[in-house]
Amino acid sequence: MKHPIIALTCVSLCAAGQTFAQNNISGHLSGIESDTILVQSIQIDNNKNRSLDTIAMKNGKFAFTIDDAALKQVYILAKPSSKPNPDGSKPAMSMKAASFILFPGKPVTVTGSIDDYKVEGCDFYSEYATFTDKLKPLNQKIDSIRKHCTEMQKAGATNEEIQKAFSPARDINNEIIEIRNAYINDHPDADLSVYLLSQLPLEKLEGAMNVLSDNAKNGVMSPYYQSVKKNYDREVARKKAEEAVQPGNVAPDFTLKTIDGKDFSLSSLKGKYVVIDFWGSWCGWCIKGIPEMKKTYDKYKGKIEFVGVDSGDTEEDWKAAVKQHGLPWINVINSEDPNVVALYGVRGFPTKFVIDPEGKVAKQIVGEDPEFYKYIDSIMSESK
Repeated sequence: MKHPIIALTCVSLCAAGQTFAQNNISGHLSGIESDTILVQSIQIDNNKNRSLDTIAMKNGKFAFTIDDAALKQVYILAKPSSKPNPDGSKPAMSMKAASFILFPGKPVTVTGSIDDYKVEGCDFYSEYATFTDKLKPLNQKIDSIRKHCTEMQKAGATNEEIQKAFSPARDINNEIIEIRNAYINDHPDADLSVYLLSQLPLEKLEGAMNVLSDNAKNGVMSPYYQSVKKNYDREVARKKAEEAVQPGNVAPDFTLKTIDGKDFSLSSLKGKYVVIDFWGSWCGWCIKGIPEMKKTYDKYKGKIEFVGVDSGDTEEDWKAAVKQHGLPWINVINSEDPNVVALYGVRGFPTKFVIDPEGKVAKQIVGEDPEFYKYIDSIMSESK
């Protein structure tokens, strides 16, 4: 298999109430310079349950166990060599990985190389390999087109020329999507069909999920199905939220806790211009933009309100960041109820919304963009 895949285990492994032993994973991977691999495992229905282990290899061979009774995704990566590069720098870690989803208790063997490996352990792996083999000619055509476009770019071709040359790849990719969709329709009971859900675009996903039988949805791959469905529901809600916060629409109201524990509602600022800044202490660009944000806030203090909505931090980290950076505006922290990040369809950080005095969305700007400050200057000059 040319790209990292997720391999699935057999239905026969998941009889209700059955107790399983530890996973036994072994194999041989060539082309790894160091004598060590990194193994990351993530529980499908609880991604907080994860581990990262260092496993020694001998002549490319390895063996390890994962002590967990839940469906998990496993990544095997090559640990960078300790030998410096010719220029003296440390070798970078490759993102290539042998990846598979396994059910605890079933021995798995991985052989080949990180670029082209084979997973064995039950019939499902061979079924998946057979399916992907049918797609290889199509994927090879896409790879060929990508290489040609890269060469065009190096040769100085225009973006329009490159896009035109890449257009056939989009048609081929649509063909691949239809093949996956057809398999699901023809095999509604198959665990492979559950896996293939993750390779479909949003517009195909609802129909494909409806095709699956209850046996497939509730069988060995139930955690995987529930994960795909959860992501689908979240994406549908996000798209609806994005439509709701288009300029001219009334900004969704929300109530969150301020840094001193009081309730703050967006509606309390109606009648003023408001900037809602979605940020986090972990976001480098958010932190980088704070000095300019503070200058703008001070410049128009009393004429416009800023509301910082912290996202992805613990309460402790949020409070520490507000104090460290001396944020003078209203600061609240996002919660699950309400999840204001989802309510506003935020996909990246920082994201800023400008709300007009009538409570309507005036503008949305994603990223630390000078356009935001120019826009604030323009509306403040008009409001004099």
